[in-house]
Amino acid sequence: MAKDFNNPLVVDGYDEHIRKLILGYELIHLQVHALLETYLNEHAHILIVGCGTGYELQYLLEQFPKWTFTAIDPAINMLEKAQNHIQQHGTLAERVSFIHADTAVLNSMVEQFDAALAILVSHFVPIENKAIFFQEIVASLKAEGICISVDLTQIETKQELKTLKTMALKTGLSEKQSQTMIERLKHDFHLISANQILALYHQTGLKQSKNFTQVLNYYGFIGVKL
Repeated sequence: MAKDFNNPLVVDGYDEHIRKLILGYELIHLQVHALLETYLNEHAHILIVGCGTGYELQYLLEQFPKWTFTAIDPAINMLEKAQNHIQQHGTLAERVSFIHADTAVLNSMVEQFDAALAILVSHFVPIENKAIFFQEIVASLKAEGICISVDLTQIETKQELKTLKTMALKTGLSEKQSQTMIERLKHDFHLISANQILALYHQTGLKQSKNFTQVLNYYGFIGVKL
């Protein structure tokens, strides 16, 4: 059974768990920060696809005080967790619109975005739906808008699988948690290769696409809508 992101236990433990699961989790966000600061102006409007618990959103709100954000998530408990988290930080909430929806909602929205972030999201999207997932995101971008995603990619060998488990053990997961993580890969994730993700970027109108980071099978991608 796939992980339920509406489960309160999953939601409450997400931030701690993800840091143990992915080595350099904070570094990913620092790299995203650097890319956004390089590509965007000081009054950008950012789409957050899969806002999670609000950690990423809080960080960006604090770093870019003139930016506005639209945050979407199909899991209502995750969305409410993020919304409550941001509301505890005073006026930050004034610059965010929260929407309980998946990317299909973008088809009916008038506003367009300077950038879209999908951090650790698309690997949960079924393979047959990944093209439309990226198409809907790209269609919501302004000309020269950027898309940044970070995802787990296809695991091709037993050695890669074992290495992921070893990394999880060394970053704080227990043996039981690490083994559960390995066993759940087939249920929770719909993985394709890094090259296939780049191909989807090109097919959906993102040019100058490239991989900007890698931690084992976790890759980061950026593309520009031209």
